[in-house]
Amino acid sequence: MDSTSRKLRSWELALLISLCFALMTGVWAQGRQAALAGKLVRLHVVAASDTPEDQAEKLRVRDAVLSLLEPKLKTAASAKEAAEIIRFSQERCRRAAEAVTDQPVTVTMTREHFPTRYYETFSLPAGDYLALRITLGAGEGHNWWCVLFPPLCTGAVTADRAVETLSSDDVQLITENGAGYILRFRVLELWDAVKTYLTAPPS
Repeated sequence: MDSTSRKLRSWELALLISLCFALMTGVWAQGRQAALAGKLVRLHVVAASDTPEDQAEKLRVRDAVLSLLEPKLKTAASAKEAAEIIRFSQERCRRAAEAVTDQPVTVTMTREHFPTRYYETFSLPAGDYLALRITLGAGEGHNWWCVLFPPLCTGAVTADRAVETLSSDDVQLITENGAGYILRFRVLELWDAVKTYLTAPPS
């Protein structure tokens, strides 16, 4: 075997090892995100358009829905309980939204995909989360989202308020500073991009 063949085989082996490592890391990171997502319920408000009026209306709807839900969610001890309370309150959420907007309002509980979101003192990785989605009008404007459970939507958003319902590993995942924190989120973002590419319909 000549030196060229040996170098090629070494290069192929290194590539295979790197690919296997990337796949295992991606699966691990996705598992961590999925475990975290199972402990959260998010709020997603989509404006009718990007006009200043519709964007302001979106925030009024947000405030009205939060005023309704936050007192009710104080009794929830888990994401499952929070989801049940929110589902039971969907019609009230719709009426609360309609009271502050002239737009048609659509309210659904759905599992949807969110990009990585950076808050003041913590971040949430990209992935699928259960969310209360409120769509105003055509739903063609910029959206607003937060975490309904644990209650991190209003006031000074701090990770400390999530500690009571999240495990120490989950808290470390979303709040840790330094290279490890950045690496985990970057892996999740890359893995998410790969999944999107592989599942996209052919053009």
